[in-house]
Amino acid sequence: MISDPDKPLIERCQAASPAGLEGAFRDLYEQYKDRVYSVCYRITGNNSDALDAAQETFGILFRKIGEFRFESKFSSWVYRIAVNASIDLKRRASNRWVASLDSIRDAEGSREGARLELPDEATEGPLRAAGRHELEEEIQHAILRLSPKMRAITVLRYIESLSYGEIAQSLQISLGTVKSRLARAHQALDRELTPVLDKHYLG
Repeated sequence: MISDPDKPLIERCQAASPAGLEGAFRDLYEQYKDRVYSVCYRITGNNSDALDAAQETFGILFRKIGEFRFESKFSSWVYRIAVNASIDLKRRASNRWVASLDSIRDAEGSREGARLELPDEATEGPLRAAGRHELEEEIQHAILRLSPKMRAITVLRYIESLSYGEIAQSLQISLGTVKSRLARAHQALDRELTPVLDKHYLG
C-alpha cells in the first residue's frame, strides 16, 4: 500500500453513508478542481470541452471512489481519469472542427494558484502583453497538434510538473514509454515553435 497524503480524505469519503457522501466529496472536489480543470483544458483546448471533461472526471470519481484501494497515489488516479475523459471527449467530437481556443490567460486567470507565472500586464505595457498572449496561444495550438498520447504526457510533465515516475503511474505506462513519448513530443514542438519563438524574440 502506497503512502498517500490524501488518504484521510479518501477514507472519509469511503466511510460516508450514501446521504453523507456528497458533503465529504465536496472537500475532495475543492482540493482537486483546479488541477483537473487545468489538465482538461490543456488537452481539449477550450473552456467548454474542459468543463465537460472535468465534470465527467468528478462524476467518475464520485461513483467509483469506494473502489480505490491505494495501490497507487490517489492523485495519479485522478490524473488518469482526467486525461482519459479529455481524450475521449475529443475523440467523440472528432467529426467537428474545434471552433476557437480560449486564451491561456483567461483560463489561468479564472483559477487561483495557477502554475504558470505570467507578468502583470500593468507593468509590461499593452504591446508586450499582446505579444505574450499571442505566444501563449501559439504554444497551446502546438500542444493541440500533438497526438492525444503525446499531448497528455506533455501536459502532465510541463504544466502539472509531474515526475517521470508519477506520469508512468498516472498513465499506467513504463518509464521507457514516458521518455520516448516525451522525446517525440519535444521534436514535434521544436518544429512547431522554433519559427514562432524566432518571430517573437528575434523578429
